[in-house]
Amino acid sequence: MNHSFYSADRMTHLKIVIVALVAAIGVAGFSISARLSDNGLTQTARATGPAIKANKAVVLTSSDQSAIR
Repeated sequence: MNHSFYSADRMTHLKIVIVALVAAIGVAGFSISARLSDNGLTQTARATGPAIKANKAVVLTSSDQSAIR
């Protein structure tokens, strides 16, 4: 058995490529199956009615100290 990647023979490199390809196909298959089994259960928020425009900012405090900005 050869433990060095650089001095490995052709069959060892082929085995590494096959294992990586099988792993990539497995991850992609799992991702696609997880996404397809959603069954439309996700909910989306929808806003109805007129848009409200924000006015000037209002600051409410209970102390008499002035704000330094």
